Amino acid sequence: MKTPKQKYFDIITIFPETTTPYTEASLLGRAQKNCLLTINAHNLRTWATDKHHTTDDTPYGGGPGMVMKVEPFDRAIKATKKRGKKVNVILTAASGKTFTQADAKRLASYDQLIFLCGRYEGVDDRVREHLVDETFSIGDYVLTGGELPALVMIDAIARMIPGVLGKEESLAEESHTEEGVLEYPQYTKPEIYRHWSVPPILLSGDHKKIKGWRKEQQGKKISNFQYPISND
Repeated sequence: MKTPKQKYFDIITIFPETTTPYTEASLLGRAQKNCLLTINAHNLRTWATDKHHTTDDTPYGGGPGMVMKVEPFDRAIKATKKRGKKVNVILTAASGKTFTQADAKRLASYDQLIFLCGRYEGVDDRVREHLVDETFSIGDYVLTGGELPALVMIDAIARMIPGVLGKEESLAEESHTEEGVLEYPQYTKPEIYRHWSVPPILLSGDHKKIKGWRKEQQGKKISNFQYPISND
């Protein structure tokens, strides 16, 4: 059997300590131990040249807050980009394209992904214009920084890499494998908890009917509503 090619994920951030607890745990941690992928978090301040290791400054044109500088990101990309590899440099920003499962599958084909994490009022737009290949958002809301979006994307992409999940068939039936298709509801023991029962069809032993029921359930999205507080 052909050994899977190792993938590299590099996170450029001023807070690398916020990402490592997640990337070293569970599925991502196991995949790294199995040499399927390597995830490194780099401190952007390493590539700041002044004595204070400055990575941000006031915005031209005025306005509140600080903007992250272009120079440290440029140097960071040059220092971390691997030669001879298929590399994609990604900026996390609220103005970016919404990240999807299709993007996760596509990006899993790259040898190396470099994620640039913004903070404060954003990143000098010359980074987006000249230094990155793609800009992504994970939703229509604003976060404190780009570290969480980077972790979300890395988690989704890593699952698409052969060997990471262990059971590749898990990918075939999960949500968003096809556009608009969601995974069917899942249940486990006990059969009845309080007065909440498992759907009887799942206990029938009739695999044809179960398959049909699951197919019917796919694509049904849970409605947005206020969950009632229950004391029973």
